[in-house]
Amino acid sequence: MLALAIAATVVAAPAAGLLGYRQLKRGAHARRLRITTGHGIDQSGFVRIGGIDQWISIRGEDLRNPVILEIHGGPGATNLIYTARTRDWERHFTIVRWDLRGAGKTFTHNGPDGQGEMSLRQLQSDALEVTQHVRARLGVDKVVLLGCSFGSFIGMRLARSHPELYSAYVGTDQNINAGGRDRTAYQALVARLTQAGKDKELAAVTAMGPDRSAWDIEAWSQYNKHTVGSDPLTFDTVKTVVIGSLLTSPLHTLRDLPAYMKAMSFSERLAPESVTIDEWAEGTAFRLPFFIFQGEQDVITPAASARRFFDDVTAPIKDFALIQDASHFASFRRPDRFLDLMLTKVRPALTSEPITS
Repeated sequence: MLALAIAATVVAAPAAGLLGYRQLKRGAHARRLRITTGHGIDQSGFVRIGGIDQWISIRGEDLRNPVILEIHGGPGATNLIYTARTRDWERHFTIVRWDLRGAGKTFTHNGPDGQGEMSLRQLQSDALEVTQHVRARLGVDKVVLLGCSFGSFIGMRLARSHPELYSAYVGTDQNINAGGRDRTAYQALVARLTQAGKDKELAAVTAMGPDRSAWDIEAWSQYNKHTVGSDPLTFDTVKTVVIGSLLTSPLHTLRDLPAYMKAMSFSERLAPESVTIDEWAEGTAFRLPFFIFQGEQDVITPAASARRFFDDVTAPIKDFALIQDASHFASFRRPDRFLDLMLTKVRPALTSEPITS
């Protein structure tokens, strides 16, 4: 749902010296990404999931570490571009990154006409199939389920329905829909635009109205563009973390930049379906450890909304933490802080043993 905002940021970025800088950074990242440990793993490729070829990457320095299955957001925005930023995570966890249908290498490989059914139901079915593939491939009973942004819709549904497959649920940039009742983010955007005197943008957002179920795809795109542009921290994060990671990823070519945008635009068709979700109606009882780590200043998925849901959750273990100096994309802006939370809060819940650095 951020495709237009990200595209606008790319256009605004200075081009002078960009290719030379990119070449240097890609080389440095490639060297840093090498895994040479005896028990390590660095495998990636297409796996037949849900009737189409889908890209799965598995990386980690020690296969004896807990496994994290990450469900990315967007929709349509691969997390594979952040591999260099999260390299230190791989010392403590085996990280499984999967390009969902409509995203990343899966989208490029199959093309727009080869993505099959684009629905939350199908993505959830795919995620279950990926989970079973990872369990069999790595020989583990359970994996940690990490839901990121739009992916947290799918993640929470899996965590509710299949606690036997997952050792914990972790949500970051956690989306909390309440069947249209929660208008926190919309009201905050109106307030920011009013305070900044951005009358044109304010008129556009006001004309949309707060009822997201009435928006078409163009309205969704414009809303997200205004949200990103109205908040300096979010805009900086999109520019430096999202675009910066895409441009310097050794796992992606220059041709992957327009493909990244096309995938997000293609996957925006999932947005209207997400509006109908009511997390409270779907259930606040979880039979596995439950964690939410949210950007303190997130204007896209506000921490206050995530906290309200969290307070109603019942789980064997639960914890909530704010990540300072972070809006949306909190785990990638502050990968060090996110790793610290995973080690001090999540990993002890998996092993019942304290973690020493």
